[in-house]
Amino acid sequence: MISPPARFFSRQFRANEAKLHPLNYLFWECTWRCNLRCAHCGSDCHCASLIPDMPFADFISAVRPFRQRYPHQHITVIITGGEPLLRSDLAYCGAHLREEGFRWGIVSNGLCYTPARHAELLGAGMGAITLSLDGLESTHNRFRTHPDSYAHVVEALRLIALSPRLSYDVVTCVHPGNLEELPALLELLLRLGVRAWRIFTIAPIGRAARRNDLQLDGSQLVRLMDFIERERTNRRLDLKFSCEAFLGNYEGRVRDGLFFCRAGINIASVLVNGDICACPNIHRSFAQGNIYRDSFVEVWEKRFTDMRNRSWMKTGECCQCPEWTDCLGGAMHLRLPHHQGPCTCLYQRMHTD
Repeated sequence: MISPPARFFSRQFRANEAKLHPLNYLFWECTWRCNLRCAHCGSDCHCASLIPDMPFADFISAVRPFRQRYPHQHITVIITGGEPLLRSDLAYCGAHLREEGFRWGIVSNGLCYTPARHAELLGAGMGAITLSLDGLESTHNRFRTHPDSYAHVVEALRLIALSPRLSYDVVTCVHPGNLEELPALLELLLRLGVRAWRIFTIAPIGRAARRNDLQLDGSQLVRLMDFIERERTNRRLDLKFSCEAFLGNYEGRVRDGLFFCRAGINIASVLVNGDICACPNIHRSFAQGNIYRDSFVEVWEKRFTDMRNRSWMKTGECCQCPEWTDCLGGAMHLRLPHHQGPCTCLYQRMHTD
């Protein structure tokens, strides 16, 4: 059970963060191009996107004013996509972010992560990287729809694990096809020297909205949480469940602290078309402005009310939920457009399936 003091202090902390809303993580969706066509893609990116890459000059012009109002050294820019390594100017972008005083990192599928690219990005000041590994070889390659994806990401992890100044982690999206592989995957990560592992389920958004077979049922979710809790007790690496959903009694046991969706509170994004949003996976109808017509700083300071006061999310099944006060309707990326409600609820699934 979550203790009453833990619930109280978590609610107070969350309310204070929503009031102050310090920006800590800024995602830049620099491209919609991708060299894979993954089954679970939340943004449904394409190999040849009709949307052009955002010019770096446009992005940096929009975020530079943060230097005048906020301690920009506390803001990490996370470059994502699509696949950011498809940009030939990625190191140039990173180096100029460092010159502007921003820390930066990337989220990548690892397919193009070569030793030369590794050295180039480190030289440009890259401080963080997240790579995806979604099962053992055949499962990962089938999921990522590329016969060599597994080999490339494993070699990328070998490189990264040998770079002590890099902050990095591996993310795994769990579905019925790879749930049983998690113990073996853990042993692989340990052999590679990986220190941090984040586990997600697959949200029914983007391309995955058409794939009901990728959803864990209630008993599978319980098995997943039990695996995470057990391995966290073993402390062989920093393993945690993501911040995607309230989990009832598993709170505080499968991740550090209690559930807190920071979208629009500590996290913002600039999407490839200039839209200003919270995390990039949130439905684009929740965009709060656009850098080509609005001041990003003013949008951050004066908008995002839907994220900072989530009382509107108490609709449908959430109205009668006994955990509303601590869940507040779950993660924003699971919310349907036009305030229709959540597209799924892991807590309900674990308690009703």
